Amino acid sequence: MKLHELSPAKGSKHSKKRVGRGPGSGLGKTAGRGEKGQKSRTGYSSRPGFEGGQMPLVRRVPKRGFTNIWKVEYAVVNLAQLGELEGDVTPELLVERGLVRSGKKIKVLGDGEIGKPLRVVADKFSKSAREKIEAAGGRCEELHA
Repeated sequence: MKLHELSPAKGSKHSKKRVGRGPGSGLGKTAGRGEKGQKSRTGYSSRPGFEGGQMPLVRRVPKRGFTNIWKVEYAVVNLAQLGELEGDVTPELLVERGLVRSGKKIKVLGDGEIGKPLRVVADKFSKSAREKIEAAGGRCEELHA
């Protein structure tokens, strides 16, 4: 096969629809745009959420609540998940194992049991998690940014 012999696959290309070319074409007169109205005119483009002049839904429904811009979101890890890990448990290890997303602050919660001494490094610990880790002979280290 040579360069001049290349062609698109059969049926992959379609000829352009020629509208407004007489009644015999099936798309004459109104050219597939229906009868009168804004949508039949040239240059029409609708705005997202526009409801024909009726008060849009987004303006009919009342506003409620607010977003606290100072709220700190934590990725949660439970002790049951840490029990399967070996050695030092760091944020990098948790990201590597797919337990948390990278760039998130980590909070360790006390759901589950832990049977071995682990050194756990995280941003925050619940009271029960701290007690269980230290009872198993491990250490809790908080990161301070």
